[in-house]
Amino acid sequence: MHAEIQPFRIDIPASAVDELRRRLRETRFPPALPRDDWATGVPVGYLRRLVATWAETFDWAAQQAALNEFPQFTTVIDGQTIHFLHLRSSVEGALPLVLTHGWPGSFVEFLDLIGPLTDPEAHGRDAADAFDVVIPSLPGFGFSSPVAESGWDAARIGRTWATLMERLGYERYGVQGGDIGAAVSPEVARAAPTRVVGVHVNGSMGMPLGAPSEADLATFTTLELDRLGRVQTFMQDEFGYIAIQSTRPQTIAAGLADSPAGQLAWIIDKFHAWTMPHGALPETIIDLDRILTNVSLYWFTETAGTAAYIGYAQHSAWGATSEPSGVPTGAIMFAHDVGIRRYAERENTITRWTDVTDRGGHFAALEEPALLMDDLAEFFRPLR
Repeated sequence: MHAEIQPFRIDIPASAVDELRRRLRETRFPPALPRDDWATGVPVGYLRRLVATWAETFDWAAQQAALNEFPQFTTVIDGQTIHFLHLRSSVEGALPLVLTHGWPGSFVEFLDLIGPLTDPEAHGRDAADAFDVVIPSLPGFGFSSPVAESGWDAARIGRTWATLMERLGYERYGVQGGDIGAAVSPEVARAAPTRVVGVHVNGSMGMPLGAPSEADLATFTTLELDRLGRVQTFMQDEFGYIAIQSTRPQTIAAGLADSPAGQLAWIIDKFHAWTMPHGALPETIIDLDRILTNVSLYWFTETAGTAAYIGYAQHSAWGATSEPSGVPTGAIMFAHDVGIRRYAERENTITRWTDVTDRGGHFAALEEPALLMDDLAEFFRPLR
């Protein structure tokens, strides 16, 4: 093992768990607005139920023990502590793969993929599709904290991931990610184009942030017009959280670091808005223990502010353009996603593009792990 890499185990003190439960039990809920429905945010009645579950029946100790079954490590790169999972496949010739999460997620998004990736035969898959798996926590997220300085945009994180893989002794590897991970993964390829054999993303690549020209609009397919329309609706109806986190991350952190119910509401709002089918409660799509484990990580590590700061408040985080790395790039767009290939091709060498129009939300690894695995395996198969 590289001398600069240290083993890591999650060890949240029992006193911190007791404090969380006390705060949850003492939550001062806001008065319900008219109708108390999702149109104005997380309904108070629903939030009360989730808070009670988190306080009374959620077993953090069991979840912590389960997380610690996965080998975890930390290392310092460019002055920043980076936490990561690292699992080697027993299959000879397995391709190393870096998985990068987004906001409001964490490394726990990928837990259900680890088995099929590292031991595909045990999960009914072809051994030739085996991967070694590296799952870093983004700077400012979870145990990759605190953040000592600014400037952690996607390009810098990409360079950091390239350094991490070099430190682990990998000369050739692939990258995959969604949300922020879909911005970081291509940057790893730009940082190390001779080492990264392929980039695979879900969800965010090719999202049209500006108004297309009339000439472009005339050539749009029905699917592209639908995605464009949903981006415009998002910018009108849902952009508020980005505006707050990109301009006032410290202010929102003051509330979220002090109120676990507030932290839960801030995150569960997105799990409701971005999962499919729309309108379904998040726990009917994703296991509630997995959701609460994710929220608990934000709470125990006090990273609401740093995650917002790194994810949204860096100057080049939104709207920057880059040259293609030349590395083969694949994308899968589920029903909730809004990526448009022609936009993605401006900055990436797209060799595979999969549209899934009838299922799947933003959290692909949590919602549709089998479909994500299928596409990922097929994309990397000729690149090994």
